[in-house]
Amino acid sequence: MGDGAEEVLMSEGNWKGRFFSIWVGQQFSLFGSAIAQFAIIWWLTKETGSATVLATASLVAMLPGVILGPFAGTLVDRWNRKKVMIVADGVIALFSLVLALLFWSGNVRIWQIFLVKVIRGLGGAFHWPAFSASTSLMVPKEHLSRVAGLNQAAHGAMNIVTPPLAALLLSLAPIHLILGIDVVTAIFAILPLLFFPIPQPQGAAQDEPYFSQLHQGLRYVWAWKGALILSLGATVLNALLNPAFSLLPLLVTKHFGKGAMELGLLESAFGFGIIAGGLFLSLWGGFRRRIHTALFGMIGMGLGVGALGILPPPWFFGAILAMGFTGFMNPITNGPLMAILQAAVGPEIQGRVFSLLSSLTGAASPVGLTLAGPLADLFGVQVWFISGGLGLILMGFSGFFCPALVRIEEGPPSSSPASPEKR
Repeated sequence: MGDGAEEVLMSEGNWKGRFFSIWVGQQFSLFGSAIAQFAIIWWLTKETGSATVLATASLVAMLPGVILGPFAGTLVDRWNRKKVMIVADGVIALFSLVLALLFWSGNVRIWQIFLVKVIRGLGGAFHWPAFSASTSLMVPKEHLSRVAGLNQAAHGAMNIVTPPLAALLLSLAPIHLILGIDVVTAIFAILPLLFFPIPQPQGAAQDEPYFSQLHQGLRYVWAWKGALILSLGATVLNALLNPAFSLLPLLVTKHFGKGAMELGLLESAFGFGIIAGGLFLSLWGGFRRRIHTALFGMIGMGLGVGALGILPPPWFFGAILAMGFTGFMNPITNGPLMAILQAAVGPEIQGRVFSLLSSLTGAASPVGLTLAGPLADLFGVQVWFISGGLGLILMGFSGFFCPALVRIEEGPPSSSPASPEKR
């Protein structure tokens, strides 16, 4: 962070009021989106029963971020991040309203659902890097880990509350009213952004050519070998894990023979696990090297995901335990990784770097999702959970023996653009 921006931030004692007013609004929006997402996926599951349709729904939502992520991140570093978030939240809410009206009229088609998912994914491709990069400007550096833990806890709480609530709402109300919740909660996200300022990073060269900034971000990531290796490994893992969890409704219905409430129970178990894992991590503190903590978490997640694939149909209770354990290991894996990135990357380049890394880790997921439906229809959905679990375990163990990965917390070399030593 530039010295000037840091001095302004630290001189203001009300950073908590500003940040958490915005943060709470964002959580309301995520809550509404989670309920709407559950309702849409369950509708597709009941209407089609097709693994290909469910995989395609995940694919079309992911593609905008994968393809446009690097370009969107560079624009986020050039534009006003507050305005980016307002527009992104507004566009997402608008098309949720369009989809709700289509369901209300009885004229909804699957291709229309896919189109809305593409547009929502486009909004997310701008919103996520804008909010993530703004966090390190609104929150003092010494509190970033606490905020990351709070994000994990909030994510876990939503996983507990939203699935059974969405399942209950589906039994009480038509789907268009449930989608309307997403529109209302988006307003709660936009309102605080209208009244609270978000600082822009020092050193953000607005007049620097766009492709020069894009190239700078690419060189930064390329020079940071530890982050590059981690991203390449995550690329392979996401190609296995994203298809697996996109097919979770079919694992529940076709393998375990259960319904919407049981799907909600599995996702709630994941949420309880996330909260428990976050609390455990906050009390334990992790290993001295945060990357060791993350690798340990990967191995644990692999055991949980793999168990979901090998449990026989009568052992649904075991699946609940496996999902809970997977959730427990999630913050132990992701919390340290996000803290490493936010601490090492300068705010003036975070939009580019975060988006590039996100696009890189998701690059192979479309391939996996394209294959997911046909392979699951042929061999069953369990094959994806087994493959994903084995991949996590292998990467976790091998990471301990990769010097560049073990030294990732040292950040990029001092000669790379916008490295910590040069800021």
